[in-house]
Amino acid sequence: MNGRCTAKSKNSDSRGEEVRTAGTKAKTEEVHDKLRHPHFSFFLFHCSLFFVLSGCAGCPYSFTGASVPPHLKTIAIPLVEDQSGYGDPMLRDEFSSQLLQRFVNDNTLQPADRNSADAVLEGVITSVRDVPVVVEGGDQVATRRVTVTVHMTFQDLTLHKKVWEKDFSQWGDYPSGGGLTQRNEGVAEAVRKLTEDILIETVAGW
Repeated sequence: MNGRCTAKSKNSDSRGEEVRTAGTKAKTEEVHDKLRHPHFSFFLFHCSLFFVLSGCAGCPYSFTGASVPPHLKTIAIPLVEDQSGYGDPMLRDEFSSQLLQRFVNDNTLQPADRNSADAVLEGVITSVRDVPVVVEGGDQVATRRVTVTVHMTFQDLTLHKKVWEKDFSQWGDYPSGGGLTQRNEGVAEAVRKLTEDILIETVAGW
């Protein structure tokens, strides 16, 4: 009698396990069918996108890639002053022309007259130093370096406030004994680097 009860119990347990297994498989297939359904996949995609965007809400990156505040669209760039005592009357003109061209090519802020511009960028050439940097045997100077320093101020004319004010310095090398032409090439290299630095600080240094 006990043997028959035990066998019956084992059979019942086996059938119960088969029922549970069949039920689990059915639920699994049901879930897979839902996941394969195009509307459900569309829903999951948008949920995932929502969480990704929400997670980036506090990130310092902008999806537009712009750094300049939206109310600043134009900039006035008056002729810089030359207080360096360098003695080249064309230096201020060449520096101002290159700086203006940088902004024209960049196109983030459009150059405009000061009376209508949203911002203004003003500068003063404060020093031009010419010193030897490479000395060969016998104390012969092989290379000289021209370092140009400018003091620049960037103001927001719309909000009536100063955005930044700082000094920029850059250099250009030229062969010693090369004469005025090669020295001017060293100055031109320094000016090229300076105008690039000033542009980057203005449009991306926020």
